Amino acid sequence: MHALGPPSLMLLRRSWRHRTPWINAKAFASRASPNQSRGGLPRFYSDVLPPSKGNIVRVQGDEFWHITRVLRLNVHDRLELFNGTGEVTEGCIVKIDKTGLDVMALGDPEVYVPKGTQWNVYSAFGSLKGGRADWLIEKCTELGASSVTPLLTARSPSITDNRVDRWERVTLAATKQCQRLQKMVLNHPTTVHDLLPVVGVLSFYDSRRSQKMIKSCTCFSIYHTANSVIANVNFSSGLLVIQVSQSNLSILAEAEAVPLMEALSAMTIEQRGILIIGPEGDFTQEELKSLTEAGVTPVGLGPLRLRVETATISLLSAVTFWADSQAKEL
Repeated sequence: MHALGPPSLMLLRRSWRHRTPWINAKAFASRASPNQSRGGLPRFYSDVLPPSKGNIVRVQGDEFWHITRVLRLNVHDRLELFNGTGEVTEGCIVKIDKTGLDVMALGDPEVYVPKGTQWNVYSAFGSLKGGRADWLIEKCTELGASSVTPLLTARSPSITDNRVDRWERVTLAATKQCQRLQKMVLNHPTTVHDLLPVVGVLSFYDSRRSQKMIKSCTCFSIYHTANSVIANVNFSSGLLVIQVSQSNLSILAEAEAVPLMEALSAMTIEQRGILIIGPEGDFTQEELKSLTEAGVTPVGLGPLRLRVETATISLLSAVTFWADSQAKEL
């Protein structure tokens, strides 16, 4: 019996060593689908994608490290590359050296357009400490937020630039983890003052005087951005840049307001929506007044006092589920 011990152990080790490549090959052989949450080819970020089948792109930096050192992919292994704007292409590793690897496209890039309401989050989380802001950014990405904008308020007036750089890395990591193809946009911080034109539906706003303006104009032109319509208006006093919101779906988390679900029952889904969450200590009365006068709908999130990150994720989760259920009924 004892004589069989070492050979048996040696056989077990050999079988495990030979089995590992077979498992990897099988896992990476399936064709990827747009929804990668249930598996498929491993997916990595690349600013540049091969324009067509047979073209080659170079992958370096963190993604190169992840591909070769973490997943230990090698030449001839298949993977997917995405650029964060909805484009994805399947490729095959054709070369690996010390500085990077080359991926050859096995087909033309495919483009996927996001479906459902695109939620733009404005949250006063700049003063959060201890990784709480990182957690907020990560979960907003996983829940499918279209963009997140740090909101500067009287009680949360500043944010450091080095944190913005870190949040960009958190966003990319979460984008890859949840397998979304459109990278969440992390905007530069904005003030309540600058937010008013975005939520003020079809209202003119003079940013020089901090008040709404209704005047006759001599020239009017508009162009579209991701979240709003920008209007250039020539008044007798000079050129004003005016933003006109594309959505009536602007929601503000406020203590003791109408319960969220009750407020949503009176709303209809739209292509885009805006969510606004104040800082710890809430908005000032002046800020609340200016936001509600601009057309924002205040909603309550329950009887308990919530942290900024908890309120943000609770509100985003609820409206996302609501919008999805409304879309299925149409």
